[in-house]
Amino acid sequence: MSAQVPSFTLTVIHADERGAPKNRKKIEWKLLTDLPVQSRRDAIEKLEWYSLRWKIEVFHKILKSGCRAEDSQLRTAQRLTNLISLFCIVSWRIFWMTMLNRSAPNASPDFALTKAEIRLLDQLVKDKNPTSTQRKTLSHYLIKIARLGGYLARANDPPPGNLIMWRGLSRFIDIATGAKL
Repeated sequence: MSAQVPSFTLTVIHADERGAPKNRKKIEWKLLTDLPVQSRRDAIEKLEWYSLRWKIEVFHKILKSGCRAEDSQLRTAQRLTNLISLFCIVSWRIFWMTMLNRSAPNASPDFALTKAEIRLLDQLVKDKNPTSTQRKTLSHYLIKIARLGGYLARANDPPPGNLIMWRGLSRFIDIATGAKL
C-alpha cells in the first residue's frame, strides 16, 4: 500500500548578478519555490526574502558558534532564556557591525561606537598610516576591532567577517572592562 503524494507546482527562479565583479565570481542563484511567481516583480520579491533568510542564518551561526549558546549548562528555563537574550544582543551587534562595515563604511564612528570606545581604540590599536589626515570613519574603527581579532588589514584583504569581528569585539570588551576597573 503506497501513500499518495499530493501534487503541487514549483517555480524555478534563476538569478544572475549583472556585470562580473573583478575580485570574485558573480552571484548565481537557482531557487525553487511553491509560492506564486507571476511576474518579474514577484521573482525579485522572493529573491529579497531569500537574502533576508540568509542573514538570519548568519545571525544564528554567530549565536551558536561565537556565543556557543548550546554549550551552556544552565538548569532552568528562566536562566537559559536570560542567557539567550543576552547572547542575541551580542550576536546582533557583531552581525550589525560586520554589515555596517560593508554597507556604510564612511559613516561616522559615533553611529556604532561610544566616545569612550573610540578613545580606547585610538590608544589600543595604532593606525597603520599614522601621518594620514584622512577622516576617521566607522570602517576605520571597525577594522581596529577586527585587528584585535586577528584581522591583518592588508591592502587586498576582503572585509572582516563575523568570526573575526566576534573575536575582536570579545577581546575589546574584555580590555574596555579592564580599563573601566
